[in-house]
Amino acid sequence: MRPLDHRAMVRLSVAQLIPALNGGGVERGTLEVARELVRCGHRSVVISAGGRLVPQLVDEGSQHLAWPLGVKSPLTLRWVWPLRRWLAEQRIDILHARSRLPAWAGWLAWRGMDPMTRPRFVTTVHGLYSVSRYSAIMTRGERVIAVSETIRDYLQRHYPRLPAERIQVIPRGVDPAAFPYGYQPASKWLAEWYQRYPQLRNAQVLTLPGRLSRLKGHEEFIKLINELRVRGLPVYGLIAGGVEPGRQRYADQLQYQVQTRGLNDAILFAGHRADMREIYATSTLVLSLSAQPESFGRTVLEALSLGIPVAGYDHGGVGEILHRLYPAGLTPPGDLRSLMERVIALLTAAPPVPMEPVFTLQSMLDETLALYEWLYQTSRSHT
Repeated sequence: MRPLDHRAMVRLSVAQLIPALNGGGVERGTLEVARELVRCGHRSVVISAGGRLVPQLVDEGSQHLAWPLGVKSPLTLRWVWPLRRWLAEQRIDILHARSRLPAWAGWLAWRGMDPMTRPRFVTTVHGLYSVSRYSAIMTRGERVIAVSETIRDYLQRHYPRLPAERIQVIPRGVDPAAFPYGYQPASKWLAEWYQRYPQLRNAQVLTLPGRLSRLKGHEEFIKLINELRVRGLPVYGLIAGGVEPGRQRYADQLQYQVQTRGLNDAILFAGHRADMREIYATSTLVLSLSAQPESFGRTVLEALSLGIPVAGYDHGGVGEILHRLYPAGLTPPGDLRSLMERVIALLTAAPPVPMEPVFTLQSMLDETLALYEWLYQTSRSHT
């Protein structure tokens, strides 16, 4: 696909489908694309069940249609016919599905429309979904966006009927202006932070971001901090992530593991935080220890954008980013001894993080809008 200058193109009407707008990486990406569409003079509509991000979406110039297309119930399919009628009446040019159940509703509505006048259908695969007929709906797009090379490889391995030319890799990105290299938190924030956690002042702080889920590597992190301190390294561990609904028992287990090792003062649970930029900036090292490969690894990219070293398992999107930007931080998945040696090496003499931005938000937005416009202008017989 040849890139186009989307600022000089015709005005498009784009509808994005997503279960809800309550927060999270997929939701943030939806708002980012919506904001860019409006900025470039296009019409942006998001269809979801609603959520706390709706006011921001509307304030930034998009329209929101409150349809619960992500509710896991056969009744969700009752929205297929209203959606089909709405797409035709509103003359939507691009229909972009970002999740499986909304994709099913969108595809069924789209499939029943006139092939010569219906919208172009795009899907984005954000995660390494379970391989099934249900998940295969994400391969039905006329173009399938993969958020990383890891996702592209997953699609080609598990869905061989999907032509390679229909897959387009558009990596997620971060805004260097929001995560500027060398950023220093405001003195007021620092004073409040160190008043709450005085032991972290002038200390070597290892930070593990991510919700409290068994897949995020919190138990390995606790073992790592314990082993480092046994070796005489006065490091502190910071776990920055909230407790998911129904996961309080796991959070209690983590607290118990910290207590039984006598690490109450050395491993701190900060909960969900809206100031991760500041927390990264005051960290010595950020870690990514997910047990399973992740589709991308936004937290890794945010920390690296600030110039903070990252150590992470060499698999999935995290491994992909580190190979490209910071190979000194790579370590074999699940190997605690290798992880400890890697962390010690980085604490002793970490190579500087390169300053040049690679995975930027603007690149993601440019490529996404260029794809929309290319599909709109290209004959259906050529796709």
